[in-house]
Amino acid sequence: MSIGQTKMTNYNNKNKIETDIIGWFEEVTEESVNVQRQTLRRILELNHDVEYLKKWIGDIRIQEMDDNEMESIYASLVPLASHVDLEPFIQRIADGDTTPLLTQQPITNLSLSSGTTEGRQKFVPFTQHSSQTTLQIFKLAAAYRSRIYPIRGGGRILEFIYSSKQCKTKGGVIVGTATTHYYASEEFKIKQQQTKSFTCSTEEVISCGDYKQSTYCHLLLGLYFSHEVEFVTSTFAYSIVQAFRSFEEMWRELCHDIREGILSSRINIAKLRKAVLGTTQPNPELASRIQSVCEKLEKEDWFSIIPKLWPNAKYVYSIMTGSMQPYLTKLRHYSGELPLVSADYGSTESWIGVNVDPKTPPEKVTFAVIPTFSYFEFIPLYRHKSNHNYQNGNINSTNYDFIEGDPVPLSQVKTGQQYEVVLTTFTGLYRYRLGDVVEVEGFFKNTPKLNFICRRNLILTVNIDKNTEKDLQLVVERGSQILSKSKQAELVDFTSHANVATQPGHYVIYWEIKGEIDEKVLDECCRDMDASFVDHGYVVSRRTKSIGPLELCIVEKGTFKKILEYYIGNGAALSQFKTPRCTSNKVLLKILNVCTIKRFYSTAYG
Repeated sequence: MSIGQTKMTNYNNKNKIETDIIGWFEEVTEESVNVQRQTLRRILELNHDVEYLKKWIGDIRIQEMDDNEMESIYASLVPLASHVDLEPFIQRIADGDTTPLLTQQPITNLSLSSGTTEGRQKFVPFTQHSSQTTLQIFKLAAAYRSRIYPIRGGGRILEFIYSSKQCKTKGGVIVGTATTHYYASEEFKIKQQQTKSFTCSTEEVISCGDYKQSTYCHLLLGLYFSHEVEFVTSTFAYSIVQAFRSFEEMWRELCHDIREGILSSRINIAKLRKAVLGTTQPNPELASRIQSVCEKLEKEDWFSIIPKLWPNAKYVYSIMTGSMQPYLTKLRHYSGELPLVSADYGSTESWIGVNVDPKTPPEKVTFAVIPTFSYFEFIPLYRHKSNHNYQNGNINSTNYDFIEGDPVPLSQVKTGQQYEVVLTTFTGLYRYRLGDVVEVEGFFKNTPKLNFICRRNLILTVNIDKNTEKDLQLVVERGSQILSKSKQAELVDFTSHANVATQPGHYVIYWEIKGEIDEKVLDECCRDMDASFVDHGYVVSRRTKSIGPLELCIVEKGTFKKILEYYIGNGAALSQFKTPRCTSNKVLLKILNVCTIKRFYSTAYG
């Protein structure tokens, strides 16, 4: 078979895979109500005799009931749970208990969460089902992207992906991040073969365990194969921005390595050096082209670096919602006119939804729930407002940040309503509160399309005030707009803290900025952010001086890299790192306060 015939065969195979998987998804979403009940039935049939379920259900064989009764009885007998409820069972698994605690099949892997959300890492069961659903959603998402932004079969991906080291518990269970487990799985290799897109980097680059050396080699190999790259991606937008910030400092060294066919002394892991040097060879012509482009880009503040260095790239692809939104301005700066395509919605616990409309800007993206992956319930959430009309459901409890209604199945969600996601998974989580706040924006066939709003309980509160991650993000956007108008400085990253150690308590927002800026501008940013919080409790408390003036702390360059390194030193992988937007972690606060070089106090309320 000729090369041309081989390419045509690969193209036809790729098209068939894409057509088949989209057809499957449209079929299951058309019948999403029945598919969800079948999914619950399958989970209960597989795991009905496990210790956790028997604790609540006893010997009642609800999996043998009709669909409506099964769904109803399950919700009435099994309580809503958080990680703390399952932690004793997961710890027993980690310690080597092989009795059926959460699943009938032994759990041999545990995923380690990043710890950036709740301040501590936690174990989450990881099984082959986790890898299979990851492969499935990657293929499905690739099929939808291919309809809008077709790529060449056999092309490459500049993929900033990072594994952390795997270890074993005293009970012999393998522990690592979910991304580490996936990149080590057979499904990761299958994904590349079936989507006909291959990462530029070798396995040694992905798994070396040193994110700085990995990033250098990702960039080097990405440049080496620059004309083959079809798109640029990472798990989170943060990782792409970090990589190109590093590129600004390292590009001359990268050019030198490509020109000479050598590898920088900063790469000191032997197997990594061997793998990269075995892939590259001297290419003076390519190095000269990169140098010429970079000399111009450096004068233009690296605007449009991605399409100028990777001329065949079709788009940039990553998770860009939630805590990743603040990086979109910089990512657009690097991407120029290339489309930003938001990746799919999932968590360490389960994949949830796929982006079926890749053209939608990241700020407006929605995710169609995949009804076969887990059984989904949704807790209606209402803001604390005395005049709110709660006719949409029974109000059964008051939480710190929202008033909650009764959980409803996927079939009963309503457009425009906000919910917390609840999961029952094949991996042993039952009515598990994920802590994500989503809003139903509409439907794809008969499955809801979700807009990710924020994480729950990531809130600033001092008195009667309650400001969520999303509220904080909007306020910081207002302040950073004033900063950007100066054209002299930009916001690199931020976090916050509710300081109640002094009275009255007050909010502290930490900014790392790039560039020089007049202190009058920072005073204005501080005042404007304070005045931009619209939560009624905050406004009243500020007016009555029961909450003190907002404090804006400017930290020195590299502060947020120190925070990243703190998390990576505790076992997180760069692939899953998210800057915590609100923290009470004493180690982080010490880093932030030691690195603070200027403080400003708001005069918004006199």
